[in-house]
Amino acid sequence: MTKKKYPLEQLVEIKRRRLDEAERLLKRKKDELKKEQEKLEKLEKERNKTAQHRADKIQQLRDELDKGTTTDKIAIMRDYLKVVNEELEQKEKKVQDQMKIVEKAKEKVEEARKNMVKRQYDIEKLKIHRKEWEKKMKILEDYEEGLETDEMGTVMHNLKKHKGK
Repeated sequence: MTKKKYPLEQLVEIKRRRLDEAERLLKRKKDELKKEQEKLEKLEKERNKTAQHRADKIQQLRDELDKGTTTDKIAIMRDYLKVVNEELEQKEKKVQDQMKIVEKAKEKVEEARKNMVKRQYDIEKLKIHRKEWEKKMKILEDYEEGLETDEMGTVMHNLKKHKGK
């Protein structure tokens, strides 16, 4: 008896291709997330550098005030501090915006991961179905083989019976 072909083989191939695509998408989303996180780290370093510069300038202003310096020099230092504060605010805003982008990238990674898990689940269901189908085909094959054997035995018996008469 010839072995029957699994009827859902094309579906298995389609599901397998979808799983491969989901895996590639997940990898791409993880790479994007990594890039966004690296950008965030860079922006945070720049912000921290500006914050440290601001702290140094505030300390310098305090030292000058303690020494007792001219009001012109103090005014210049305060104006410079305003510029540094504005720069720090801009960098903080960039960091906050980048954090939002990182969060969105994390959500996309999670979505891609869930999609991949779903695709894996579909493949597993089809594997289980195939095993069940193969068991049924084996049982059917054994049954049909038994019928053939019985039929051949009956024919042989009848032939012997007719020859004996």
